[in-house]
Amino acid sequence: MPDSAMWTSASHEAGPVLPMVPEDVHGIRRVVLFGPPGSGKTTAAGALGRRLGLPVLRLAPRPQDARVPCAGLLELAVALLALPAARELTAALDEAAGRSGFPDDAGRALRLRRQTAALLREAPPMTLVVDNAQWLDAVSADVLGWALRLTPDLPVIAAERTWRPGGAGHWCGEDACAVRIPPLTAPQAATLLSPYRLAPGEVTRIHARSGGNPALALALADASCRVPDRDGESESALPPTVRRLVGEWLDEVPARVQELLTLAALDDRPDLELLGRLVGPAAEDLLARAEAAGLLDIGRADGSVRFASPAIGTELVARLPGGARRLLHARLAEASRDGVRRDRHTALAADAADPRSALHAARAAVRARQRGDHALAAELSLLAAQRTPHDDGELLAERALTAVRDAAHYGDLPRGRAAARLLLGHDTTSDQRVDALVALIDASGQHLHSADELFAVALHAAAGRSDLTAQILIRQSVWANVNGGDPHRACALAGRATALAEAAGDTTTAVMALTMQARLQRVLGHPDAETALSRALSLPRAASIPVNGTPQHLAARHALFDDRPEEARTALLPLLVEAEQTGDAEATVDVLRSLAEAELRAGRCARALDHAHRAQALTDKTSLSSAPACYTSALVEGTARRTDLALVHARRGVDAARQEDNKVFLSRNLFALGHLLLATGRPKEALEALEEVRDLEGSQQVRDPSVLRWHPELAETLVVLGHLGKAQGLLDDTRRTAIDLGRHTVLPPLERTQALLDAARGDYDTAARRLTDAADHLRHLPLERGRTLLALSHTERRGRRRASARIAAQSAADLFTTHQAHPWAETAAHTLRRLEAVPAGSDTRPLLTSAEQRCAELAAAGASNRDIATTLTVSVKTVEATLTRVYRKLGLHSRFQLAHSVTPARE
Repeated sequence: MPDSAMWTSASHEAGPVLPMVPEDVHGIRRVVLFGPPGSGKTTAAGALGRRLGLPVLRLAPRPQDARVPCAGLLELAVALLALPAARELTAALDEAAGRSGFPDDAGRALRLRRQTAALLREAPPMTLVVDNAQWLDAVSADVLGWALRLTPDLPVIAAERTWRPGGAGHWCGEDACAVRIPPLTAPQAATLLSPYRLAPGEVTRIHARSGGNPALALALADASCRVPDRDGESESALPPTVRRLVGEWLDEVPARVQELLTLAALDDRPDLELLGRLVGPAAEDLLARAEAAGLLDIGRADGSVRFASPAIGTELVARLPGGARRLLHARLAEASRDGVRRDRHTALAADAADPRSALHAARAAVRARQRGDHALAAELSLLAAQRTPHDDGELLAERALTAVRDAAHYGDLPRGRAAARLLLGHDTTSDQRVDALVALIDASGQHLHSADELFAVALHAAAGRSDLTAQILIRQSVWANVNGGDPHRACALAGRATALAEAAGDTTTAVMALTMQARLQRVLGHPDAETALSRALSLPRAASIPVNGTPQHLAARHALFDDRPEEARTALLPLLVEAEQTGDAEATVDVLRSLAEAELRAGRCARALDHAHRAQALTDKTSLSSAPACYTSALVEGTARRTDLALVHARRGVDAARQEDNKVFLSRNLFALGHLLLATGRPKEALEALEEVRDLEGSQQVRDPSVLRWHPELAETLVVLGHLGKAQGLLDDTRRTAIDLGRHTVLPPLERTQALLDAARGDYDTAARRLTDAADHLRHLPLERGRTLLALSHTERRGRRRASARIAAQSAADLFTTHQAHPWAETAAHTLRRLEAVPAGSDTRPLLTSAEQRCAELAAAGASNRDIATTLTVSVKTVEATLTRVYRKLGLHSRFQLAHSVTPARE
């Protein structure tokens, strides 16, 4: 089978929960679906079978059938027993089974081929699905393969564990199309597990532990619901139901394969070379058998091997007695050529009470940290702390605190909690206890439980120390803003922290407190925001401040708010390098998000996508909240690539923020959702999301309109839905606030929406002038300029100035295409086609009756159905029926589209 016929299913990330095959498989007669156990092959095969529109005949051999010659042929014949050819084949199988030489007799083999081909020809139109095809016996596979060559029009779908395209042809056809069933993406896993109502962090954890395997994810979710409080539970323990499921898969391979897999499970990054040194020449065959069972992926470009699900490795390690595990670690230490990993295995091979193992782990953690392997550093530093003798309190406290910090940097919440408990359980100084609690708070992020109690414990540990108290107040400030939704209280807490830190002469904490104070003052529209930020920038910066908590990062954010994306990008790039070098996952995600927004504002969509993807990937593999990365992904994807995928990100972000009670990113994700719904022609749904944003921002007393620009989006939605008075009031209030605060960059988008409102009232000349002026002010923001030119095109078209409309649409299309804003480019191209498709002087609309025309014009002007009924002296039902006919004739689906297709009535 040619390699060109194989691809990997994209899983339609915005679509169904379970893996599906690509749409363009439709029409292909022979398909092989392959993937590990529990990956959804059966579901995908059934979905594809239904898509073909024919009755499905399903064969499902079991493991024991693989050793029974012709078992598959017999299952086929019994399923079609009503056909004469099926009865003939059954009789031949019964006769042959009782004779010696079966199935090697050439004559009988030829007769079976003939009878099977005749049965397939006689069968009614159907799709043949062979599930668990890896257990189809060899004789049946050979006979079916021959018979299927004679029935090329019969659709066949085979689903099996592992099969490598490009080698020998598959029995279902030389031209079969191979589709690998991929793991569930994070959004798909969230959708699959939504009935369990799990916290977002738990969904992320289950997705990681299952490796995106649907069967494992469901088993883990079921166990999680039965044991809801997982705080402190060992990540190495699998629930009994999951152990049974994984055990069934492992029991299908011989003991020697399981031993090789166990060695791979004990190494944190196994590769073919290491396993070859451990096992010798037999490694290649054993690995191939593991892959054939769907347990391991060995075809990676870097030579590494990876379990189909991390749970497989977890189960293999859990089966080992302690002594056997140490012996295998000793073998791995001898075989490893990587110094850090050799030290890891040496420490794990030693007795836990041996203090030398703690030293090995501590040294290895330092080296792992130095070379940027922060996941390994978090593991090793916790191991070092756990193996430090308890009577050496000073060393134990030092190592435990290091472990908390390493875990916090990488976003490894379980290890962070374990290290904090270790430290707090022993006699330690106030500084050490506060440091541990602060690091734990920072590591917990939105997963922090009993926040008030933890802050009280931390303040008690500070014992009246101004510098330590200030550090805790900064974290309380963050919590009050994000989860309490009270930026005024948060700002007051940051102010108290600033005063305490300055009184104690703690410059580092003063910088952090001033930065937080400036952040909140900007949100609240306080005139001293820039003064506080300038004070923070003037102080020496300590390396211990997280990159996303520095005044330099906040200054870059303010540059973004003020539409200075180039300045923001210049400031952010060195901060990204610093965040990545320190291994601080949360800081890295925040800087990547800011860079994505800066690149998007500057019109560099490809770079914005790259930054957003990296932020999302890092978020999904750590314990960080998904809400911030989802917000950025939604904005960038919706502008640069796919609105359907962007909507998935936005909805996932909304769900995560609601469950975490994160009011800041609930507003942001709802804003992204509303913006996308408006852009895709669903204004009623957009209104619901954007009005919730307005209410949230109002309850939090957020005043600065430049921070989250929901105002023009909501006003435009109100215009589309005909609520012109409400739209005007919102525009007037926002414009007045922006001018009062000196936020002049907010004005052009407001002018764009004001122009749409003018056009809805029939004043096309004023609307066109506003849009032209706004576009001139947006030359440094190409995507905003393109959106404004697109609005100008619609306005000119409604004003019957088609030549001007074409020029504006072409300019918008050129901008969007140049800057790779694909969804907007498609919208502009569609607008241009509508303008160019009609010859000059011809009527652009299908023929409407005079009543339909008048009704459509009033609706396009923003009048409600009741207003139209009053104007035309007819009933509301008559208006509804008339507009339904108008929509059908014009091929429209909403008033938003109607407003751009019919010239509104001038009142």
